[in-house]
Amino acid sequence: MAQFLKVKTAEEVLEMIAGVPGLDCESIGIMEACGRVLAGPLVAPEPVPHFQRATMDGFAVRARDTFGATESLPALLQLAGEVRMGRRVAMELAPGTAVAIPTGGMLPATADAVVMVEYTQALDDRTIEVIKPVAPGDNVLQVGEDLAPGRTLFARGWQLRPQDLGVLAALGVGSVSVYRQPRVAVLSTGDEIVPWETGLLPPGKIRDINSVVISGQVVQASARLGRVAVLADDLTELTAACRQAFEDHDLVLLSGGSSVGIRDYTLQVLEQLPDAQLLVHGVAIRPGKPTILARVGTKFFCGLPGQPTSAMIVFTAFVRPLLARMQGLDAGSAPARATVRAVLDRRLPSVHGRADYVRVALRNADGRRLASPVFGKSAMISTLMEADGYVIVPEHVEGYEAGEALTVYLFGAA
Repeated sequence: MAQFLKVKTAEEVLEMIAGVPGLDCESIGIMEACGRVLAGPLVAPEPVPHFQRATMDGFAVRARDTFGATESLPALLQLAGEVRMGRRVAMELAPGTAVAIPTGGMLPATADAVVMVEYTQALDDRTIEVIKPVAPGDNVLQVGEDLAPGRTLFARGWQLRPQDLGVLAALGVGSVSVYRQPRVAVLSTGDEIVPWETGLLPPGKIRDINSVVISGQVVQASARLGRVAVLADDLTELTAACRQAFEDHDLVLLSGGSSVGIRDYTLQVLEQLPDAQLLVHGVAIRPGKPTILARVGTKFFCGLPGQPTSAMIVFTAFVRPLLARMQGLDAGSAPARATVRAVLDRRLPSVHGRADYVRVALRNADGRRLASPVFGKSAMISTLMEADGYVIVPEHVEGYEAGEALTVYLFGAA
């Protein structure tokens, strides 16, 4: 694999990601399926409801027996019993009779409507007055009226919500075929990096931030977090760690060592991996230009900037859409590109000729969502907690004025 820059625009990288296929499929129970993406369409295997059921408390009747009923001239019906919830009803309703029925109860075979209890009055223990007529089907859910058998419920690529699982439960569907969740390894590299658990810091060392932040982003993206490790800038160690990670991970994220420099081992690591294909070495954005994307067989490798805020932006911009595609979602779907609209509360300058990804903090004021640019030196950790997302200033735009409405790409869910 030749070592040369393959600088792409952000749009080119996203177009490349959009063509990534979903992972293989697996069958899981519906209690575990919330948020998972269907690998094929689902159709209703049976009708819902599978019996005629009342939608109101009242009396099951033959509609013809109530025609013309008014308060001054009510229809008189004889009580023939009571429907109990969860019980099969075998009786038939004779002309001029009615049975008490609760909401959800099963109608007798010859009943075709339900009179709401508000429009009846008991004369005695065996007779009721009906003061308002009903038509056939009134206050009744017919067989299959809710869901007809064979109806397509959800298409392939649909991300299952809690209410969707409720529909499947009603149909007795206990398992679904979904795309497998990608397993992700998060590796941080740098001779100055020590594990975040380190107590007393030696001079010149800093605690690992990237693996903690990126691991959280992986979980937010509904992927499975695998190995997390801090590695030295050593070619042998990095190569061995990546080889091992690719044995049982679908994506390896390596933060640090992605820029061109004497300590840059990332491309050399890729050269040691079989079937590695460099797709991107540099993205025309700031921050995040030294981003690497490669395919290793059917798996992927992404080299993120070592600076934490830059790594977080690159993950949001490119890794989250990649993980969405691997799970069968559209790269532009809501989970992949969580966005909100907000109004700038101050002027946002930018340099012509580069795409700037500027961090912003969100707040609500006077019924509007406002975005405040978060400025600070690139190494400042405090800006991590201040920013809710970023806005994009395209390369041919020299900033935005206060009061302009922009799209904010959120670091978390919308």
